[in-house]
Amino acid sequence: MDIFERSIRLHQELQGKITVENKLDIQSKDDLSLAYSPGVAAPCEEIHNDPSKVYDYTIKGNTVAIVSDGSAVLGLGNIGAHAAIPVMEGKAMLFKRFAGINGFPICLTTQKTDEIISIVKNIAPVFGGINLEDISSPRCFEVEEKLQDIGIPVFHDDQHGTAIVVLAALMNFCRLTGRKMEDLKIVINGAGAAGIAIARYLGKKDRNARNQQIAKEIIMCDTMGIIHKNRLGVNDIKEELLLYTNPRNLMGSVEEALVGADVFVGVSKANLLNRSHIQAMAKDPLILALANPIPEILPDEAMAGGAFIVCTGRSDFPNQVNNVLAFPGIFLGALHARAKRITLAMKFAAAQAIASAVEHPTRDQIIPPPLDETIAHRVAKAVADAAH
Repeated sequence: MDIFERSIRLHQELQGKITVENKLDIQSKDDLSLAYSPGVAAPCEEIHNDPSKVYDYTIKGNTVAIVSDGSAVLGLGNIGAHAAIPVMEGKAMLFKRFAGINGFPICLTTQKTDEIISIVKNIAPVFGGINLEDISSPRCFEVEEKLQDIGIPVFHDDQHGTAIVVLAALMNFCRLTGRKMEDLKIVINGAGAAGIAIARYLGKKDRNARNQQIAKEIIMCDTMGIIHKNRLGVNDIKEELLLYTNPRNLMGSVEEALVGADVFVGVSKANLLNRSHIQAMAKDPLILALANPIPEILPDEAMAGGAFIVCTGRSDFPNQVNNVLAFPGIFLGALHARAKRITLAMKFAAAQAIASAVEHPTRDQIIPPPLDETIAHRVAKAVADAAH
């Protein structure tokens, strides 16, 4: 029985991976009067008079909505709201397991940007944060951007979670090899949510971000090759990328972009590269081949081509880039700080916390293992400090 058959059996047995439990066991009339009518009127009135007390008297301060429209689920694509529920339940489990946060799946049957934005705004009173998940690009950027003023953190994990862990890997790659971030030539293949977020982190200057380091050169590629200024039909998001990527206006394929590069970041498709492409890169490059379940190049093939370190998205290889290193701690820190949004400074603080958790980076461990239970709390402290 393979992993997929075992997973079907597990889901059928559990009929849902999460549950809601009472903190108070109602056994008497007095319990009922305190938890519900008439006693509950008192906290309601206090919150009405001072809305900030909602954090003291309700689940809001430790509860996150996991919102998806089912349009870009894992590697499955647009499978819709109902089919997305198992993934969002899994996400809720990770919130609880690593950060003690209540996560609840909210899967929407609409894929209209304005409707998603309106729904999230209207359910926000119950939640201390919104984790946007598996919403297709480029709509995901607009949804997140237009929800930044609702008074609670809104964070699209497909963008930022991956980008933050990639940034942590780059920091430790530099520590291990003696390189400097500002000297790196980085090629990113895949102009979806994660790829664009990675490019923005490395190339878009923001004076409000602490300790931001900018790569020397970023070349962004999509299914048509290098994104350049002369290409026709480039959408607004890719036009913005050209403000801080491809400064030499190179044209050609991803293979041509890789010549002399220090780092390859793949958030694209399986079996894109072979060892000859790695051989064309700078000496001892970092390969982040993050396509799942089959990476852009397998670690053995990349190493044969001269890669110094290889990261993938898989748990059966060293250096797994997994969003669970980022999002539980980021939300925990933001909730503790009662932050109204998650700033770039908070995201960089999270990346630094993840990187520094590996005291002595090695080729087989430049980022912590995903199941390290200390990471969420390290990240939370760093994020809360940055928020304050």
